[in-house]
Amino acid sequence: MSVRVALDTNVLVYAEGYGDAKRCKRARETIASLNTSNVVLPAQVLGEMFNVLTKKAGRNAQQARDAVLSWSDAFDVADSTREAFTAACDLASDHQLQFWDALILSVAARQQCRVMLSEDLSDGFVWQGVTVVNPFANKPHSLLARALEG
Repeated sequence: MSVRVALDTNVLVYAEGYGDAKRCKRARETIASLNTSNVVLPAQVLGEMFNVLTKKAGRNAQQARDAVLSWSDAFDVADSTREAFTAACDLASDHQLQFWDALILSVAARQQCRVMLSEDLSDGFVWQGVTVVNPFANKPHSLLARALEG
């Protein structure tokens, strides 16, 4: 059974080589093990990645642009809709999430993802059928194992 997976910004940033070596390696291995047809990138994630790469990782805008385009070529990109924004407002107010994190989770839910890989949100948090899974946790979540199988 295939599991649709959304990737959060931190996972992509680590896969781009910014961060500690252990997480960078784990991010690359995890992404490489996923079935590409089951992976969704909320557009917000790509924008956040561009900012991290230019403001923190020391890349110039052209290098960050190339990275964003490379990721968007590799996986489906899901735009933020009005409905996703409204749901994100509700999610942020009901669960005290940062708005942009809530938007990413909302887009993942609208794309029928079962898993959102993220280090930033609470591991195991479930909203509208999407479970947040920390791919860097010591004990892998069972849904991550299912996603890696599919």
